[in-house]
Amino acid sequence: MAKIIPFKAVRPTADKVSLVTARTYDDYSPAELAAQLDFNPYSFLHIINPGYALQQKITNEKRFKMVRNKYLDFKKDAVFKQETDPVFYIYEIQSNKNTFTGILCGTSIEDYQNNVIKKHENTLEYRVDMFKDYLHVTGFNTEPVLITYPNETELNTWLADQKQNTPIYEFSTHKKEKHIVWRIAAPTDIAWLTQKFSTIPNLYIADGHHRSASAEMLYNQDKETNNENLKYFMSFLIADDNVKIYEFNRLIHDLNNHSKQEFLNLLEKHFIVTPKGQEIWNPTQKFQFGMYLDGAFYALTLKKETYQMQGVLNQLDAQILYDTVLHPILGIGDLRNDDRIEYLPGTKSITQLKEKVDSGQFEVAFMLYPVHINEIKQIADNHLIMPPKSTYIEPKFCNGVIIYEI
Repeated sequence: MAKIIPFKAVRPTADKVSLVTARTYDDYSPAELAAQLDFNPYSFLHIINPGYALQQKITNEKRFKMVRNKYLDFKKDAVFKQETDPVFYIYEIQSNKNTFTGILCGTSIEDYQNNVIKKHENTLEYRVDMFKDYLHVTGFNTEPVLITYPNETELNTWLADQKQNTPIYEFSTHKKEKHIVWRIAAPTDIAWLTQKFSTIPNLYIADGHHRSASAEMLYNQDKETNNENLKYFMSFLIADDNVKIYEFNRLIHDLNNHSKQEFLNLLEKHFIVTPKGQEIWNPTQKFQFGMYLDGAFYALTLKKETYQMQGVLNQLDAQILYDTVLHPILGIGDLRNDDRIEYLPGTKSITQLKEKVDSGQFEVAFMLYPVHINEIKQIADNHLIMPPKSTYIEPKFCNGVIIYEI
């Protein structure tokens, strides 16, 4: 059964939260980044990029120490304050398309190790190790792991009741998203929520496999310090039907020495290939794929009689494309490291994908149908791993709103 805890979060004062909050560092263009760092002294970017003013390359260890020092400066200057008692938070993100509502809490390393919290992705060891070092030196994390729980009426009713109270934060971002945060501090509410999740057999990581793996590695390294916070990592718990799952489309630099006609002929072994011309075409169901090649779109429909669909993994569209096209025809073996393949999330328009092929940067592009949350859960339940870049999942969080100290 799942164990969750409230925690003594560090967070901005209400008057500064909209100034502090920042997107992930890589989301900014160089011009945007420079503007934020030059003209907004409260931006969390000053903490995660403390060497900006120095314009120099530094080691990870030195950079992490600078992050730590800048974070302490923000606390000293009262930009941040810390809760006196452990609390939960309800966090809601509203966009023009979706509303995401969930619970910020601590989740258990022990549950993660015992597969109460289930995983569906592999991690890269160097990334896990680097973020472990980051956590060890800086002593905080502000990016929660996105975890789903089964949709349940009683929890939905409780969340709706809590949202009738006055929020501690209500602000908008440059991405035209509205963020609303409620503080759950009453002992009766904390006890009810803790007990409620103790009846849920399993939670599922939707996004944040590297962060959870780093938290476990840090616990294993530093557990002799008896730091209670090491036993948990910050998570955002959301009903499994409230996440939004997008596909990752594939862009390939060349046809592996095949001519266009040879390539089309090879595809017909496993697919019904239907030319669509200039019609921008996206798959509308599983076992369909879109393709853009030489200025034209194609619909690829799997011939199920030619493909062995035994097991959950082999029924994933990303795995099917790899097994039938990317590996045997295009010669791509390592989806994570082969530099002949790149990925574009389904949040980007097909027009952008088309432009990348038309520019000559890529030879062919494939569009996939989004994975369903039940497929993710089935993969995790069977202790399997999805192919790299199978899902792009929202919500995505701002940095600097709620901070978990270690």
